[in-house]
This record gives sequence, structure tokens and C-alpha cells, in this order.
Amino acid sequence: MRTLVSTAFVSLDGVVEAPGGEPGYRNSGWTIQCVEFCEEAYALKGAEQDEASAMLLGRLSYEAFSPIWPAMKDEFPRYNAMPKYVVSTTLREGDLATNWGPTTILRSTSDVAKLKETEGGPLIIHGSATLNRSLSDAGLIDRYHLLVFPVLLGAGKRLFSDTDKDAQRLRLLASESYRNGVQKLVYEVVR
Repeated sequence: MRTLVSTAFVSLDGVVEAPGGEPGYRNSGWTIQCVEFCEEAYALKGAEQDEASAMLLGRLSYEAFSPIWPAMKDEFPRYNAMPKYVVSTTLREGDLATNWGPTTILRSTSDVAKLKETEGGPLIIHGSATLNRSLSDAGLIDRYHLLVFPVLLGAGKRLFSDTDKDAQRLRLLASESYRNGVQKLVYEVVR
């Protein structure tokens, strides 16, 4: 069974929207604007690229990343080469990028559950706030890799849903604090 890893830049109040800059959001670019750059805080991102065997994305994140990431050959060589899975009820085969490696459209969280049952290494979710919430509520996420930024944003898409559900315990696997105030938190979901 494959491990499903959610990775996110997240504000202290749980916002994940527009960390690097996306149009139409008041605090767009908050990871760059709110703290000084600290290279060691981003080491987790390189480790994730080495560990993952495939990417899982929601439609909006796929549409945001697919025109940009293929050109970032030095920054994302493994991500660009690995298979991608996009969870969407509206995306069509003709909408997929032709220069970003093999991409498969999944139509539901049930399809993601079936994918997890296949052979292979970890699946990593980038961006995709709505998908993260759905997969968490369905009990499909196995691990969280969070870089928590010392900023309160108030409005924006949240990583975690506000669904009334049973408590979900997490086990801390790794943590680190950086001089710019960012915290790395790696949690395993307790089953």
C-alpha cells in the first residue's frame, strides 16, 4: 500500500492559499513577504522530491503548476519526470499538459483510495487545499509535512476542514525551528 503525504506551506492560522503568489488574493506571496529567506527551512522540499514516486493534485493546483513547473528543470527534476494524478470531475484529457510527464485523471476520493492500494512509493500532494480536506475527511492521508510560517492571515483556503468528525490523532515524527520563525512539523496519522 502506498503512503499518501500532504505537504504544505501553512500560516499559523491554517491558511495555505497563495503562499508563493497567485492573483486575486489579498496576501498573495506571504511566504516570501513575511519572513527572511532561510535555505535550511526548505530542505524538506528537496527530501520530498527524492522520496515521492508520484504527485497528486487537485484541478486548480494542476492548472497553476503545469504551465510553470516543466520549465523549472533544475528546481524540480524528479517532480517533472514522475507520474502525476489529478483529481477532478471536470478536467478532460485534452486539458492536460503534454510536456509534464505522464498524467492520469482520477474522478473521486474512491479512485485515490484504489491508487493507494497499488504498488509503488509515496504519493505527494502539493497545493490542492480542497483535495487535502476531502482526502483527510476520507481518512486517506498518512503523513503531513508542514512548514508553518509565523503569520496570521485570517482569510484564505484552509488546509484542514471544519467538518464535525471524530478526532484524528497525529504522531510527531520530526520537528525543527529555523531562525526566521518557520517551524517544520512532520506528523504521521495514527490509525
